[in-house]
Amino acid sequence: MKVLLIIPAYNEEKSILSVIENIKKIKVDESIKLDYVVINDGSTDKTKEICLENKLNFIDLPCNLGIGGAVQTGYKYAYYKDYDIAFQIDGDNQHDVSYVPKLIEAINAGNDLVIGSRFVSELSEFKSSFLRRVGINLLSFLIKVCTHQKVYDVTSGYRACNKTLIKYFAFNYPIDYPEPDTLVQVIKKGKKVMEIPVKMNERKTGKSSINGLKSIYYMIKVSFAIIIADISTKKENK
Repeated sequence: MKVLLIIPAYNEEKSILSVIENIKKIKVDESIKLDYVVINDGSTDKTKEICLENKLNFIDLPCNLGIGGAVQTGYKYAYYKDYDIAFQIDGDNQHDVSYVPKLIEAINAGNDLVIGSRFVSELSEFKSSFLRRVGINLLSFLIKVCTHQKVYDVTSGYRACNKTLIKYFAFNYPIDYPEPDTLVQVIKKGKKVMEIPVKMNERKTGKSSINGLKSIYYMIKVSFAIIIADISTKKENK
């Protein structure tokens, strides 16, 4: 079984090496081949130089595509390289990769998409801000209205999917803030989505792309994206 960890990286010079070091410590069954690919999303710091100097497996995008474009590049790589499972892992060390084997197990149990969730247990020491949690709860409610399925950590970027969704995401992936949008798409297509509790760490380097007024913009745009995804998927399924 071939498993790929996709690591979108924009200005992650201070953390990318430690992310790779942690990945190399993951213990999986001998039948599993675990690989990674860093997607350098037009970084303006030394992320590319660090990847070159340390001979990391990476794809260098000529300009900044944003999270959606970077992750989709990874899914295209996974599709054309014939991987069985693909993960999305942040390049800032927020995601504890020791849970990767558990997500693999959940995929092998028959789930199409497995989400590493902060909100289905109290494992995570890191808690997002009050306003962000309010926003996540609102998006969770909207997704439940559209799909009739409750997903708690709708913005989690710690995710794994099977071969079917690798192919789908390689050619159909939202550009902006894709996690809630894709949840609606895959659930409405009858795919099995599961959350498992994971520990997440507080970001120690870099900064979030969603803060201040951008949080309001994010909520409005993602809410509309969820509704549009719901409508378009209904049309496709007719």
